[in-house]
Amino acid sequence: MNPLDLNTAGRKRFPKTVAIACVIFVLVAIGWQTSAQELRVAQLVNGTTASLNRNYPTALPSLLVSARQATGLPFAPEPVLVSSFNDPRLSGCPVIYINWDDRPDWNEMPEIEVMALRQYLQNGGMAMVDAGIAASFLRKLPGKSQHHSFAEWDAQPEVKDFFAKVLPGEPFLPLRRDDPLFRNCFEGLPDASLLPEVVRAYTQDEKWPGGTYAAVAIRLQGRLAVLCTPIIAMGWGRNARGWESFISFRTLEGTDGLGELLEEAPYSGPRFEVTREDGGKDAVYCQGNALPAWAQDPTGNWRVFRYYESRQISDFTHVFYTRLGINILVTALLGD
Repeated sequence: MNPLDLNTAGRKRFPKTVAIACVIFVLVAIGWQTSAQELRVAQLVNGTTASLNRNYPTALPSLLVSARQATGLPFAPEPVLVSSFNDPRLSGCPVIYINWDDRPDWNEMPEIEVMALRQYLQNGGMAMVDAGIAASFLRKLPGKSQHHSFAEWDAQPEVKDFFAKVLPGEPFLPLRRDDPLFRNCFEGLPDASLLPEVVRAYTQDEKWPGGTYAAVAIRLQGRLAVLCTPIIAMGWGRNARGWESFISFRTLEGTDGLGELLEEAPYSGPRFEVTREDGGKDAVYCQGNALPAWAQDPTGNWRVFRYYESRQISDFTHVFYTRLGINILVTALLGD
C-alpha cells in the first residue's frame, strides 16, 4: 500500500516521464554528477558505516521510497552516508539531509569542512537541517526535542552561528506560507475527516494551515540553499507492517475566564518564549519534565495545552510529515 493513501487529493499530478525528464535536465544543467537511473540524497552521520550513531536511522530511507512511489522520480532507496562535508561523494548529491543532533562537533568543525559545505551550497546544493528549530526549553534536552515539533520561526542559536561561518552575511528568514515548497508536489493537508473535531479545527486553522509548516531558510540568488525545520523525521519511518512510531498530537484550547485562573497559577517548570510567524512572542509555561502546560499569546489570550492520541491522529501526522519531506526533496531537485 502506498504510504500516502490516507489522501492523495492534494497531490500535484504530472506524468512520470515528464517529471523525470524535467528533474534530470535541471540537475545536468547545474552540473550534478547524476544519471537518469537514480537520484542520490546524502545524509550526514556521526562515525563510520560500521559504528553509526544517528536519530531515526530508517527515516530517510523510508522517505526516499515514498518519494519514488509518489513522484515517479528515480530516487535511490538508500542515502549516501557521509561523515564529512568534504566527502567527494557529496558532489553527486543535490541535497544533504542533516539531523542537527546527530553531530556533536558543530562548534569545532574543521575549516576544511566549512569551506567544503560553502562550495557545495554555492554550487547549487541544498542542506536540509532537521531539528534545526527547537523551542528554548528543549534545546538542552536533545532527546526530548527529537519528539517535539514545537512550532517556532527561528533557527537554534547554534545553527545560526554555524551557518554564519559557512555563508557570512546570509541570514535565516522565515519561510512564508505561500512558498512554492508547500505546493510543488503536495498541496494542503491530508484528509482530516477522521480526526476529532477539536484536533481537526486546530490543525487546519493554526498548527499546519494550508499544509504549511514552521521553517526558516537561507536563499542564494533566490534559490533555497539551507532549510531548517523542527524535527520531522519522526514521521517518515515505515516498514512492511506500517508506520514505525506512534505520534500523539498537541492542541491549545481556551474558555471564558481561563486567563483569570492561569495568570496566578503556579508552575513547576520553565517559562519560555516562542517566536511566532508574525514575529510576536508566545509565553509558554511548563510543568515538570519540560511539558508545556499553558500559554499566553501577544494579545493576552490564555490557553491550555491538550494532548490527544489515536491511530487516526498518528496516521494523519505520518502522512503529513512524509508529504512535506517529499516536497522538500522536490524543491532541492528543481532549485526553487
